[in-house]
Amino acid sequence: MKHKALILTSLAAAAFVVGCDKQSTTSQEIDKVEAKTEKAAQDMKDYTYAQKAEYTATMETNLAEINRDLDALQMKIDKASDDVKAEAQPKLQALRQKAAELNKHLDGVKNSTEATWESVKAGAKQAYGELKDGFNQARQWVSDKIKP
Repeated sequence: MKHKALILTSLAAAAFVVGCDKQSTTSQEIDKVEAKTEKAAQDMKDYTYAQKAEYTATMETNLAEINRDLDALQMKIDKASDDVKAEAQPKLQALRQKAAELNKHLDGVKNSTEATWESVKAGAKQAYGELKDGFNQARQWVSDKIKP
């Protein structure tokens, strides 16, 4: 049941990013995303080794969502001025690198044993948190630089 709720939350967040209501303020949007991220992180810490496949699927869904969100952010940046594009590209590249690191952690999760499960899961959770935080900061930066 947690898995379904997390997937629905992820899909809602993706739809939220793509179809933001222009009347909402950026801080309201960020508050909503942070609340969803906190819920997802809370759900993730409850997984046991017996639930490894479910945890892996959840993390893969989260990573795919972030990659879609990064693509949407990239499209906004592509429409911006050359100065904004130049400033944004290193930030996006760093986020893409963090996404690649999370993908490596997911490989570790898939190959974990019961003895290594907790440490591997903790590493993946930390990588996910760093990526999500970085993405939220980048989204805020883009909102500040590019007015709708």
